Amino acid sequence: MLLGILSGAAIHAYAAQTTITVWSENITLLTDVFLRLIKMVIAPLVFSTLTVGIMRLGETATIGRVGGKAMVWFVTSSILSILVGLVIVTLEHPGAGLNLAIPKESVDTGLAVSGMSLKGFLTHTIPTSITEAMANNEILQIVVFSMFFGIAGASLGRNSTLRWWRPLNVVSHIMLKVTGYVMYVAPLAIFAAISSVIASQGLGILLNYASFIGGYYVAVLLTSMVLLAVGYMVLKKEVFRLLNMLKDPVLVAFTTSSSEAAYPKTLERLVEFGCSRNIASFVLPIGYSFNLVGSMVYCSFAAMFIAQAYNIHLSFSEITVMMLTLMLASKGIAGVPRSALVVLAATIPSFNIPVAGILLLMGIDHFLDMGRSAINVLGNGIATAMLSKMKVCCRKRSRKKKLRLSRSRPDRRAPSLTGARFVIKKEAPNRHARGNVTK
Repeated sequence: MLLGILSGAAIHAYAAQTTITVWSENITLLTDVFLRLIKMVIAPLVFSTLTVGIMRLGETATIGRVGGKAMVWFVTSSILSILVGLVIVTLEHPGAGLNLAIPKESVDTGLAVSGMSLKGFLTHTIPTSITEAMANNEILQIVVFSMFFGIAGASLGRNSTLRWWRPLNVVSHIMLKVTGYVMYVAPLAIFAAISSVIASQGLGILLNYASFIGGYYVAVLLTSMVLLAVGYMVLKKEVFRLLNMLKDPVLVAFTTSSSEAAYPKTLERLVEFGCSRNIASFVLPIGYSFNLVGSMVYCSFAAMFIAQAYNIHLSFSEITVMMLTLMLASKGIAGVPRSALVVLAATIPSFNIPVAGILLLMGIDHFLDMGRSAINVLGNGIATAMLSKMKVCCRKRSRKKKLRLSRSRPDRRAPSLTGARFVIKKEAPNRHARGNVTK
C-alpha cells in the first residue's frame, strides 16, 4: 500500500500527462484480474458453504432461531451506525461553508437509479434462474436459493442429507483452496489500485476534501469502536483476538474498495477464531446483503453533507424518515456497483435535496469506499462471532437443563408387588451366636 502511494505520487508529480494516463489505465489490469478472480469464486463458494452450513444445522427451528437473531442484530447495527454518522456530520458541519445554489435543472449523475419500490425489491430477491444469478454474482439471490436448497436437504432425513452433504462439503473445501491461490495476487492488486488513483488525481484530492474525509473517517472509527464494545459484551476479551485475526481481510477490503474481495479470507479467519463453520457459512453471506454498516455511516453522513452544502434545513421528523428510508433502501443492494451512491441518488430527491450534490462526492468516492468496505467486513465478522458464541451458550444451557431434569426425576426401578421398593439391610451380628452362650 505504501509503495503504491509513493509510486503514484512520484508519477503524478514528474511524469507527463500521457504517461500518467497510460500508467493509470494499464496498472489497473492487476486490480481488474484480482477482482475478476474473486468474483469467479464468490458464487460457488457462497452456495456450497451456505448450503452445507444449513444442512449441518439440521432442524428448521434452529435455522429460524439463528436467522432471526441475525436479522435483529443487523437492524440494530444499522441503526447504531446511522446515528453515529448523523451525530458526527451534525457536529462538524463539513458542507456548511460551500453555500451552493440549488440547480434549476436535474443533473445526470451517471448512476443507474430507479425509484425505491417494495415490489421491485422483493421480485429482485427471488431468482428466476440460479445460473443467471450466479453468472451475475447476485449474492442475495444466491443466498435465497441456497437457503431453500439447504432447508430442503436437511428435511430429507439423515441418510439422504449425508448423501447430498458430502459432495457439497468437498466442493466448499475445493473453493476455499482455490480462494487461497487467488489471495496470492492480493498484494499486487493493492499496489495497483492505490498507485492508479494517486497517479491520476494526486495527493491534492485528499486535501481538497480534508474536512469531509476526516469527519467521515472519524465516524467510521467511532462506529468500529461501538461494534467492538457490543462485541466485548458477548465475546469478552476474545474480541481483541478476533480483531487481530480480521486485520488481513479488513486490509484487503480497504485497499481494493471491495467487501467481496475479503469474503473468502473473512470466512477462513472466523473458522480459525473458533466460530462454528455452520454458523459462519450461514450468517456471513446474509450479512453481506443486510449488514452494510459502512454504507449506513456513509449514507447518513453524505446525505446531511449535501443538505448542508445547499443550505437546506431539515426538521427532526424529516431527518428521521430519511434515515429510515436510507436504511431500508440499502438492504439487498450490495451487488450493485457504487451501491451507496445509488441508494443516495434514489432517496434524497424525495426530501428536496438536489441529486446533483452527489457529483461533489464522486471524485473522492474511491477513498470513501475504502472505509465503507473495511467496516462492512469488520461488522460482519463481529456479528458472525457473536452469533456463533450465543449459539454455543444456548447449547450448553440446553445440556445443563437436560442434566438437571434427568437428576430430578424419581428412580424408575421396577416396584415390588406391594408398590414399595425392596430394601435389603445388612443384619447386625448376633451377640448370642454359638460360642457366646453362657452356661
